[in-house]
Amino acid sequence: MRCILFIFVFSLKILSAQNLDDLYFGTDSTFDVVSWNIEWFPKNGSITANFVETIITNLNADVYALQEIEDTTLLKSIVSNIPGYVCHFESYYYGGLAYVYNVNTIQINGKYEIYTSPAYWNAFPRSPQILNLTFNGENIFIINNHLKCCGDENLNINDPLDEENRRLMAITYLKEYIDNILYGEKVILLGDLNDLLTDPPQNNVFISFINDSTNYLFADMNIANSSSSDWSFPNWPSHLDHILITKELFSAFQNSFSDVSCVRIDDYMNSWHQYDNNISDHRPVALKLNFNNFTDILEIDFEDKKLLKIVDIFGRKVTKNTTGTLFYIYTGGLIEKKIKY
Repeated sequence: MRCILFIFVFSLKILSAQNLDDLYFGTDSTFDVVSWNIEWFPKNGSITANFVETIITNLNADVYALQEIEDTTLLKSIVSNIPGYVCHFESYYYGGLAYVYNVNTIQINGKYEIYTSPAYWNAFPRSPQILNLTFNGENIFIINNHLKCCGDENLNINDPLDEENRRLMAITYLKEYIDNILYGEKVILLGDLNDLLTDPPQNNVFISFINDSTNYLFADMNIANSSSSDWSFPNWPSHLDHILITKELFSAFQNSFSDVSCVRIDDYMNSWHQYDNNISDHRPVALKLNFNNFTDILEIDFEDKKLLKIVDIFGRKVTKNTTGTLFYIYTGGLIEKKIKY
């Protein structure tokens, strides 16, 4: 018997234990970008490298914007094992930024740093890196950042060495750049921004973006306002890794098949302790953008009553014996690659 399943937007319940083989995010029909601080990669040598290779492969994003890459040679080595992916470093200094991207799904138009002169070093310990790309006819600029860490949660605009003030200066420069140089472009600003979106206005380094809601949106604001269990930096706990989009991407983000999430890789590794010890103290934050306005149809053959593996929007596995007719409600384009008999 053959059944045709129509697609609706729901999330399926986890029915079985998970491991890294079940990790999943990107799809062929969406633009998928991941921001990830891989704490002083490799934190635990070859063990870290092997885990990171598996995670990058299984998340299947078009672009990874990475922070804290210490061993650039090792990262290049593991990325070379992943078909279609390459990595790029603009600066090769200790703890630098990097991009890893799929050359089969995006076209690179330009790669460069901004705010590189000594006048900006106080605001930017690491110069922001821009990746200009085209995905399915959509031109997108990604700005990867790792802003100054630490502080006392109080913004002192009279002290140029105050950590919060240094982050405020960085955000001010970044907004000026987008407002003036990238005006009208589809821009994604992301990275380890090392501060909270939910701080009160007088201490909020992101307030210029937040107040300009006509032109900018933090895609992960709902994560920041939700349970701490879903935050990107559980050790504090706090949510420090963010993804900002410009108004040119609002409609794509509002598409019901788009999504943003903090990827809880530790759930796929039995514990936070194992993830933290072997990979990073930061979780990735991932954005999925669907530029299309259509609903897919998935056809599944149930003639043979075998075990069917299906995943939900977050890549979590759902297992059920396919006796009789089964109907699964799911998000478009997210299951077809994960069906196994």
